[in-house]
Amino acid sequence: MSPRTPLPPPPPPVEVRSWPDRSALLADRALALEALGRRLLGGGRFALFAGSVLLLQLGWGMVGLLLIDTGGPLLDPITLLIGLVAAVLGLGVMVPGVWLVARGMRQDRVVRERFLAWAELDRDPAADARLRRPVQSVCWLLLSAVLCGLGLWLGFAVPAGATREDGGYYFVAYGMGVALILWINGLIGLFKAVGHYRTAIRIAPPARAGRSASSGPPRHV
Repeated sequence: MSPRTPLPPPPPPVEVRSWPDRSALLADRALALEALGRRLLGGGRFALFAGSVLLLQLGWGMVGLLLIDTGGPLLDPITLLIGLVAAVLGLGVMVPGVWLVARGMRQDRVVRERFLAWAELDRDPAADARLRRPVQSVCWLLLSAVLCGLGLWLGFAVPAGATREDGGYYFVAYGMGVALILWINGLIGLFKAVGHYRTAIRIAPPARAGRSASSGPPRHV
């Protein structure tokens, strides 16, 4: 689903629902859940997430030029001026990256609320089994785990390997910024993938748990 495609609306209130029968309700429910699931974990959302991480790293890398130059043994006015210009441009690049991350988190919260609202209308085990989206969930988990792992490694490796010759504290500040960007975005992706899979499991539990879970509507998470 394209980010410009409007989200499926929330289900209508009980007093104004007008489905002619249960099959019509299940059909609309399946369409809404499929569209909302794509908006949560689809390729467009994945590309937006990766793009925001790249923007943040690019912008911070430009800021890092000033930090590394400032910590160098020789700092002439021309180098300082170039570093300042690069840092200002880098901050300008980071602004849309931060905006994309915040916007994505707000939209995910809205999509998840509507997903749960539609899921609670009824049960359809055959259709709901597709809601787990295991391939997409694994892709999100793998990318997010890599980001967290790199961030964690840099968080320890950069301070341990920094020396006065490569910028000292300024180089550490740059490296910790890189690590923080990776770590925060990795955690966002992990919570997103795990949260969706847990929600889908509650809506459509595995076959061995189907009998015990089919006695009531899915619980809100």
